[in-house]
Amino acid sequence: MSDDALNARLEKLEERSAFQEQTIEDLSQAVTEQWKLLESFKREVSRLNDELKAVEDNFSRGGEREPPPPHY
Repeated sequence: MSDDALNARLEKLEERSAFQEQTIEDLSQAVTEQWKLLESFKREVSRLNDELKAVEDNFSRGGEREPPPPHY
């Protein structure tokens, strides 16, 4: 293999490696952002579950019912 062919091949491999490194970094960043969003959703669902449980507990203890709408 000539030096020119070897250099061209090496350059092509370096380009490919740089592209793959950038792709991996982009994917890692996307996964990190999605993980943060998922954690936020988990906290929100937990908060809503707590709120629902409080409403259910209040209702089961004979809490006041909401008055019917005026058109009834």
